[in-house]
Amino acid sequence: MNELLKALYDNFYEKLPAAEIKAEIEECHQVLIDRLEKPERRLVLHIIDCKDQIAEDLSIDSFIAGFRLAMRLSQELNMYDEGRPTRPVWSEEDAL
Repeated sequence: MNELLKALYDNFYEKLPAAEIKAEIEECHQVLIDRLEKPERRLVLHIIDCKDQIAEDLSIDSFIAGFRLAMRLSQELNMYDEGRPTRPVWSEEDAL
């Protein structure tokens, strides 16, 4: 089930434009390249990659939790309408 929800997330989620932040990241990355030796650069980049992975995982988990909540609310609303069971939107009689 989570794979289906992840596919929905991938299909519908649109990343926010972040041109200013991306430019700042690139500028800081260039400063690190200039100031740090290769082992230290790798360590810093590894930390950044791990933080990015955490942010992505949290985003997916949040989407899945919101989707599940919406489905539960939808089920509740379909089963209850002002204290009485709801009538289906259409029935076989309507189709004739």
